[in-house]
Amino acid sequence: MKIDLSKYDQSWYSRGKNGFIVLAWWFVQGTIFRYSLHNMYNWRNFLLRMFGAEIGKGVKIRSTAKFTYPWKVSVGENSWVGDNTEFYSLDRICVGRNCVISQKSYLCTGSHNIQDPNFGLITKPIFIKDGAWVATDVFLYPGITINEMSVVAARSTVVHDVPTNEVHAGSPARYIKKRFEKEEQM
Repeated sequence: MKIDLSKYDQSWYSRGKNGFIVLAWWFVQGTIFRYSLHNMYNWRNFLLRMFGAEIGKGVKIRSTAKFTYPWKVSVGENSWVGDNTEFYSLDRICVGRNCVISQKSYLCTGSHNIQDPNFGLITKPIFIKDGAWVATDVFLYPGITINEMSVVAARSTVVHDVPTNEVHAGSPARYIKKRFEKEEQM
């Protein structure tokens, strides 16, 4: 079998907005979003909402965070998005309430079919549920769900869903322990 990238076709894929809106977002993100002052969270939330993102109250998104297509992103109330975090939002990325997505994490909703000689595009959504923490420099594969109150430790690679109230670490990430014991959850 030979790979033939000249036959690559993603004509079925929709970015969700026309090319002008995509370019306008990339311009805004690279200028007034990126160079806004540290504490201008409301300004950045406003810009993201202008381009169709669903951003809850009290959300803190750092100026160096990147969003491929903000109209495919939702971030719940009081959640934080750290520096140099990348939302590669070819598909939906849904972050719940009171979540932390730490610096340099990469939320990847797109990849390619390795068994397709034309390298076909695959997209799958990512869900990060209420109270979860994705620590520094974590990579999330397409289609992953990080369930309520879970933690993914720094520098982990997540290839499987993380169950509720569990801490996972490593590459690939594996179960380490419960985040909270039952008595503490009450």
